[in-house]
Amino acid sequence: MRDEHGLYERLCLEGFQAGLSWLTILRKREGFRAAFAGFEPDRVAAFGKRDVERLLADASIVRHRGKIEAAIANAQATVALRETEPLHELFWAFAPGSHPVPRSQADWHASTPESAALSKRLKKAGFRFVGPTTVYAAMQACGVVNDHLAGCWVREAVEAQRRRPS
Repeated sequence: MRDEHGLYERLCLEGFQAGLSWLTILRKREGFRAAFAGFEPDRVAAFGKRDVERLLADASIVRHRGKIEAAIANAQATVALRETEPLHELFWAFAPGSHPVPRSQADWHASTPESAALSKRLKKAGFRFVGPTTVYAAMQACGVVNDHLAGCWVREAVEAQRRRPS
């Protein structure tokens, strides 16, 4: 995933997932898309207090004020980043130079030095709910890192897609 829109959506969904089951988020994904204007950063960046109240009443999403307000702040930060280093370029700038191929689940990590550094950079740019673990999960979801096990049937396809030029 190398586009701003997709990265913003995944970063938001990872933030909403914190402390919850991924199944909960996946079941509500279309509700999130409808509630958050298709995760179009420009549209979400314009949300105000009425929108927050509307979202808090929307049972099709996770109704957590902090996470809702973070999604709006993250849209505003995404739009602001366009002037310096767009979100998708920033995200991929933190791709590890090398990433060991995990042989078992014991080799999986919740965060990495790269996710911690990206988290710090995103926070500096005004993003919220973007701790190192949430950022690492987004890096995985977007293909910045490939944590599929060595014997996983999809590992090579993911790696080929990950290495494809933008």
